[in-house]
Amino acid sequence: MARDRRDFIKTTALAGGAFAFGVPRPPIVLEEILVDKKPSHPLDILILGGTSFLGPHQVAYALGRGHNVSIFTRGRTQPTVHKRLFTEVEHLVGDRADNLSALEGRTWDAVIDNSGNRVTWTRDSASLLADTVGHYLYTSSTGVYYPYLGSDIREDQELVREVPGGLDEVRQMEYDYGVMKANSETEARRVFGNDRAIVVRPTYMMGPADRTDRFPYWPVRLDRGGEVMVPGNPHDPVQYIDVRDVAEFMIRLVENRTGGTFNAVGPASPTGMREFVFGAHAAFSSPVDWIAIPDYEFLKEHHVLDAIPWIMPVDENFGSARVDNRHGIANGLTFRPLAESCRDILEWWNSDAVTEERRQNMLRGEGSLMAREPEIIAAWRAR
Repeated sequence: MARDRRDFIKTTALAGGAFAFGVPRPPIVLEEILVDKKPSHPLDILILGGTSFLGPHQVAYALGRGHNVSIFTRGRTQPTVHKRLFTEVEHLVGDRADNLSALEGRTWDAVIDNSGNRVTWTRDSASLLADTVGHYLYTSSTGVYYPYLGSDIREDQELVREVPGGLDEVRQMEYDYGVMKANSETEARRVFGNDRAIVVRPTYMMGPADRTDRFPYWPVRLDRGGEVMVPGNPHDPVQYIDVRDVAEFMIRLVENRTGGTFNAVGPASPTGMREFVFGAHAAFSSPVDWIAIPDYEFLKEHHVLDAIPWIMPVDENFGSARVDNRHGIANGLTFRPLAESCRDILEWWNSDAVTEERRQNMLRGEGSLMAREPEIIAAWRAR
């Protein structure tokens, strides 16, 4: 098994769990795809961003495979993982908004745009680098599919390009983000063409260095044990992916010069909320009493609309965890075991990389789900 992982994934079919929701899916047939075999020659890779969540894992994997890495940042954010490796990285300082001078007159084999959070930023950097970079990888998001009205959402789905009017605050934010990412993708393809532009759309990423407390909630909560609230129906679909799997997939796409658009979505097979909590708890030895609350109206009343990776699958969010991942898998996307990710997250969470204030906020802060959980369970029993 270890040898297969090191050398290559042979032609196979990934059918496990394909009928989890009663909808047959065709098997995923993989060509012989190099996974962990190092490339024959090193690349010069520029990462726009690189110090936040995804970037440090890209840096670690790229350096481990013999590549040379430059990062372009404002010099304000310090990584919370792989800190030592950043002594081996070229640091270029500037600002995506108004100062790209550090990139002028330079050449790289590929650029990975992690910080393209404005359409103009992607347009300007892509235009500047068009003649001096081989491939441009834009880090997008499955947020481009909002509103998630269908199922089996694939890369060729038509995207929303303009934000409609008359929205509430939450829907406005969702539309703003998705439209920005969709139009930024377009700018990358316009400048680099379909064969030199690479677009990766990750779903909810989790792993060490997560800058939100959304997914870390589960490793922390499950490690504590006791009565654990599980919101939603047992078969409500959930999707998530380890940030390291995204980082490694991106570097391999760059190495293989694989142009195109890819959903970076896990797990490998359709998974429901019940399977998720069981799989995540496999990382820990804590005794747990599962308290399932499948009543959406009750959950809405108690302001539990999500517990990432679970999002109540209604209305605009019906398909948020129904994004198709077969194209990514066929091009080398792989997945760590969920329990491994959860163990690593908890180890990082309990390290000096996370402040005690942040840890206490998850446990007791304003709006903390963990703090409200006993009250919600009591109300559920008393309904």
